[in-house]
Amino acid sequence: MVVRVVGFALLLAHLLLVAWVSLRPRDVAWVTAPNTIPLAGLRADLALGGAEAARLIAEGLLLLAPLGVLLPMADGRLDVSRWASLTRTTAAGALVSLAVELLQTAVPGQVVDVDSVLLNTAGVALAHVLFVPFGRARLRRRSEAVRAESSAGTGSTEGSPLLRDETPQGRTPTIPRVPIAR
Repeated sequence: MVVRVVGFALLLAHLLLVAWVSLRPRDVAWVTAPNTIPLAGLRADLALGGAEAARLIAEGLLLLAPLGVLLPMADGRLDVSRWASLTRTTAAGALVSLAVELLQTAVPGQVVDVDSVLLNTAGVALAHVLFVPFGRARLRRRSEAVRAESSAGTGSTEGSPLLRDETPQGRTPTIPRVPIAR
């Protein structure tokens, strides 16, 4: 539960930061044309040289990369398919990236770039693959340890649904059926 609350709070904070960074008007003398051809912007970045290209590509990958960890963290499920989690997280990251790019059309000095959507989505997927499986495994081990400790402390069996200080209270009472008068 704590992981979900912290994940949700960090997710909101990160989205506010992304909105502030991406949707601020820029005072520029001229604006480049929008890039609607996939990978054309990456080719142009690579033409600038190694260091500058690495910086620009890293910026694109890192802008939304925390969503790859924060979205599953806010979801809070520990027992979920890795592929389903990766697919959901990557799709959500792509939608957030697309939303940011579409909102940039109304901001002076900002330009739409399809390569930003591709890089942001790749960053989300990469962060998810690198961190989420290990984090979930750690949380599962901790959860199992707490569960084993609580069942050992009460003397109940492994599969018992009783909580720590809860005792059985007998059968559930039933109400006799009363026929309807005709």
